[in-house]
Amino acid sequence: MNQFDPYQFLTGGNIVTLALAFFIVLLVLKGVRIVPQSEKFVVERFGRLRTVLGPGINFVIPLIDIVAHKISILERQLPNAMQDAITSDNVLVKVETSVFYRITEPERTVYRIRDVDAAIATTVAGIVRSEIGKMELDEVQSNRSSLIATIKASVEEAVNDWGIEVTRAEILDVNLDEATRAAMMQQLNAERARRATVMEAEGQKRSVELAADAALYSAEQTAKARRVQADAEAYATGVVAEAIAKNGLEAAQYQVALKQVEALVSLGEGSGKQTIVVPAAALEAFGDAFKLFKGKA
Repeated sequence: MNQFDPYQFLTGGNIVTLALAFFIVLLVLKGVRIVPQSEKFVVERFGRLRTVLGPGINFVIPLIDIVAHKISILERQLPNAMQDAITSDNVLVKVETSVFYRITEPERTVYRIRDVDAAIATTVAGIVRSEIGKMELDEVQSNRSSLIATIKASVEEAVNDWGIEVTRAEILDVNLDEATRAAMMQQLNAERARRATVMEAEGQKRSVELAADAALYSAEQTAKARRVQADAEAYATGVVAEAIAKNGLEAAQYQVALKQVEALVSLGEGSGKQTIVVPAAALEAFGDAFKLFKGKA
């Protein structure tokens, strides 16, 4: 059996075949580009933009088209930035911001801006200072959501030419200097004292109103009781008048004598039981009453 001779194999013309096969494999490898889902490839031809490859399998012309840039399209977050700003009422504040963005058009990003993060950070700082300068301190504190929306819209408009989408902008904190903080604390304490005074005055006012309502209710009930008593006395007087009309003067004398007897009985039931006060006309009253009783009998 003949043994395999590598030297004879290479010098016998097969080296050309091997070189050709290697070249074909190289062309295939250079002509096929597999792009991950989270990236986009920028392809150049002779130094000029040719196309942008999306995720999946893509074909290019080997040795002519080259992948110049591999751009991640994942959402990115800028480092938190702190910048000074002055409100419209001349209060110095320190605003901490955070911005999220992603690259949507890599061909515009790589050929129009060199440092994306620095450019966006500078743009955000300028817009934050401009927007806060239009507002008073109280508005900055109370209208933070609208301020964030305004800043996001302004940043999106500014970076639109760079093929960037701003997905979110946040104001993390608004800090004040010590002098302003102390002044605000004094104002807050004064407002709390004012509210306490107002609440105390409202409580006193309510107390007076309730006392007046109670007095009015008491007067109304007293008036009702007097009216009922007056009605009862009027009824009794009517009955007596009717009895007098039917029975004559004797009925009236009978009623008077009866009242006198009741008065003496009440006097005897008092705390001074040992002493009995007899009016001068008491005996006559008893006598008249007995006469009337006798007459009635």
